[in-house]
Amino acid sequence: MTTSPARAVPVSVVKRSAHAVAQAAGRLTAGARVTPSFLIVGAQRCGTTSMYRALARHPLVLKPNLRKGVHYFDMAYQRGAAWYRAHFPLEATAHRLERRYGMRPVAFESAPYYLFHPHALTRAARDLPGVKLIVLVRDPVERAYSAHAHEYARGFEPEPSFERALALEEERLAGVAEKLAEQPYAVSHAHRHHAYLARGRYAEQLARAEALVGRDRVLVVDSGHFFADPEPSYDRVLEFLGLPRLGDPLFERHNARPRPAPLPASLRADLTGRFAIWDHRLELWLGTRPSWRP
Repeated sequence: MTTSPARAVPVSVVKRSAHAVAQAAGRLTAGARVTPSFLIVGAQRCGTTSMYRALARHPLVLKPNLRKGVHYFDMAYQRGAAWYRAHFPLEATAHRLERRYGMRPVAFESAPYYLFHPHALTRAARDLPGVKLIVLVRDPVERAYSAHAHEYARGFEPEPSFERALALEEERLAGVAEKLAEQPYAVSHAHRHHAYLARGRYAEQLARAEALVGRDRVLVVDSGHFFADPEPSYDRVLEFLGLPRLGDPLFERHNARPRPAPLPASLRADLTGRFAIWDHRLELWLGTRPSWRP
């Protein structure tokens, strides 16, 4: 009698199972877990993963247990507070670190859709009193081009032409923000994956954040400066969070996508002009001209 060779279980299945077990255990102890003191809320394709990983190495910063972005305030709010808290470390862990370093650690997550989603920041401001928000920004033209390459590679964007995707954006997003505002638990594929220009109007989104938590609890980081010389930007973040410089941060670029071709000069010039007013308003947040503006 012959036996068939055992089939290997796909890694994705194993990871999902492990996550399910960890999630179930987390919910049972939700009341004994920390909640975030700060959030990296965007913008998409602006270096949020790199900042997340640098901060996660700090001894007094507690990251989520399973993934960098829980996406509770945008995509999973109906699951409830216990589900959210289940993603974070135990209070006992925080107490051990506090005894060791003489300072209370802070927990966080990073979800770049929070900045753009119509309900996410409102929910976060209400559920996490005193929460601080970190926003990374980059050249919105490059951000849009990078986002298109990213969404296309992941299969979320069927249109291979960046220029054609831009032409479709207004039609794709027509009425979507209003629908999301009216239906708290509604989701929109187009709003999340096809807002190439809309997500680059940073000042518009920052105005909403300021109204919800106040300007003093929002820090905007120019990712052009962060990648060119990360130490000063990192130190500004630590100062904003009230944390000392401890440990050895690691600064790396993550999630870069190859471009199909250089962006045509005419298209770049057109988009740069469209973003001019928004980049100008961003100066009030940065205290200087954005790194991508001469």
